[in-house]
Amino acid sequence: MPALKTEITEIVTGLAMFGFSDLRHGLGVRPPGLRNVGVDEYERLESAYRTGTYASLFERAWRNGSQFAASPEGLRGRPPWVVEWKGGHRPPGYEQIPADLRVDHVYLVSCKYGSNILTNSSPSNLFDRLLSDRTETTGDWFAEVAGETYQAFYEAVRQEAGADLPTLVTDLEQDHREILKRSLPRQLPGHMTGIYGAFAEEVAVESSARWAAQLKRKTAREQQVWRLLRLQSAPYFVLGESADGQDMRYRVSTPWDLRERYNFLGFEQSPDLSRGQPVVQWTARFKDRLDGRPHEVNGHVEIRWSHGRFAQVPEAKVYLDTPQQLVPGYVPVAAGRDETRLFDPAQRPG
Repeated sequence: MPALKTEITEIVTGLAMFGFSDLRHGLGVRPPGLRNVGVDEYERLESAYRTGTYASLFERAWRNGSQFAASPEGLRGRPPWVVEWKGGHRPPGYEQIPADLRVDHVYLVSCKYGSNILTNSSPSNLFDRLLSDRTETTGDWFAEVAGETYQAFYEAVRQEAGADLPTLVTDLEQDHREILKRSLPRQLPGHMTGIYGAFAEEVAVESSARWAAQLKRKTAREQQVWRLLRLQSAPYFVLGESADGQDMRYRVSTPWDLRERYNFLGFEQSPDLSRGQPVVQWTARFKDRLDGRPHEVNGHVEIRWSHGRFAQVPEAKVYLDTPQQLVPGYVPVAAGRDETRLFDPAQRPG
């Protein structure tokens, strides 16, 4: 079952598109055109709304859905026939477009709140396969790219944990990982920081080198930028809140759209040894065809264990450091006319 905050951000965004005068009215009507939302979800939403605990989240989600409904980039003031919520649906395979809502079988909407993460994959899917697929990975990236320093760090951790653990880090099983997760402090003891630093540096350097080896051709670098920015063959919308608390509403263009407006100049990446953990930074550069201005998009990749040190296999989290409104290919969703009462929801049957 999706978390309550997820239900608020996604369902309320879709509910607002129907043009009700306010959120309380929309929750009371429960329009049949909002598909896959049942009695349980509505009751949880109404209960949370009454408490006022998530008032700002309700307000922002409602505002995002209302503006999308009014915007020339969105529904242009037209009532939707149907808004489908994906909810707890698990796709049969990897889906390239991170959509939470589908409007009138055409508009795909991703509801994203408080995060500047672009994608989360295994390190091999990013650095070796360039996000071209999502092949399941069973190996340990840290052991593959930094075997000796990884083992040295594990030995220090093993002594600190004081538990019956394998001698080799590559022999860790899930029950061993649970022991380490419970026993390790969040802050590393002073005598371990240097050992961890050497390990983190080697992971960053070797991961960057593996990535560079796959990006020798300009076409590969350009396609990598498309995948990092989540540009797909069909446009979709992102509605939500940025990591710094600002409204976030934009349309994600296609690679074709991006090429029509911008010249791709290059993509560079390098290890960032200043972060205290394995990080690879990246930069994409463009030139605007209309005014000749250069544009630079910056981000970084954090290579770390999922759910804490040694808890699970490593993951590669790709972050966008440039504000979304400055990214080529991310088109702001402009405000439309009166967003508070666009139309009578009764005009549309469910």
